[in-house]
Amino acid sequence: MKEMSRIKTVSLIVFLVVVWGISWPIYKIALNYTPPLLFAGMRTLFGGLLLAVLLFPNRDKIHWKDNWRIYVISAIFNVILFFSLQTVGLLYLPSGLFSVLVYLQPVLVGLLAWLWLGESMSLVKIIGLLLGFVGVVTVSSGGFSGHVAIIGLLLAILTGISWAIGTVFVKKVNSKVDSMWLTAYQFIIGGIFLTGLGSGVENYADIVWNGPYLSGLLFGSFLGVSASWIVYFTLVNNGDASKVASYTFIVPLIAVFSSTIFLHEAFTINLLFGLVFIAVSIYLVNRKPSFKKEAIEEAV
Repeated sequence: MKEMSRIKTVSLIVFLVVVWGISWPIYKIALNYTPPLLFAGMRTLFGGLLLAVLLFPNRDKIHWKDNWRIYVISAIFNVILFFSLQTVGLLYLPSGLFSVLVYLQPVLVGLLAWLWLGESMSLVKIIGLLLGFVGVVTVSSGGFSGHVAIIGLLLAILTGISWAIGTVFVKKVNSKVDSMWLTAYQFIIGGIFLTGLGSGVENYADIVWNGPYLSGLLFGSFLGVSASWIVYFTLVNNGDASKVASYTFIVPLIAVFSSTIFLHEAFTINLLFGLVFIAVSIYLVNRKPSFKKEAIEEAV
């Protein structure tokens, strides 16, 4: 595959982190006009179906009989748990704070990859994990003093954990499935489950079909699911996965600032210091040490 130009690569990375960053306040606003599970289910189902339509010419890569278990497991962690916990959690926590906690996911991936995939755990990574823990405690301290709902903090952390497990699982089975069809099917399966669950415990009559709700639904379906994942795998397939990982810490920064501007959410000193700790943590966990340093660190 022809290597992308530097300008195109940077443009796609910027698109990805901006879409993921501004999605948090957009979803927060939409949730004022819709039950959470129906909103999560409909946007993931529509996004998955759209992606499947785009991939239909390559349907010979599905191999459903061999891969259906992988599709289902991926859907459970990357869609059903991730999107349901995320959507419900946003009802209890400011979107900026919630996104900061969820984006501990790269740190958790580093830990799980060491335990599950046998990847190296260096001294630098250990320091990074500890800083990530400090960041969570710093950001969450307001919740223990009554400023935010503790249930929201727990849901945010569980959202990051489910996403981390799903990410490591996908990495483990990557050679067995087509990554694009895996993405499409996890959203279709997860979307069907969440929409069905929402249909049973929530009421469609509670949806207010206004501009903010439709904007959130369309943004989530077209950009939050389909377009962002197409961009992600375009970068991965061109050898830029490490760049995507190293830049994901920008997402909660964009989420925090956009939520402050559009939702007037408080930007506290605890949140600022927590952001710094978490950003440094994610960088240290995902950095690639030089050959000489790597040999020394892996000996720890």
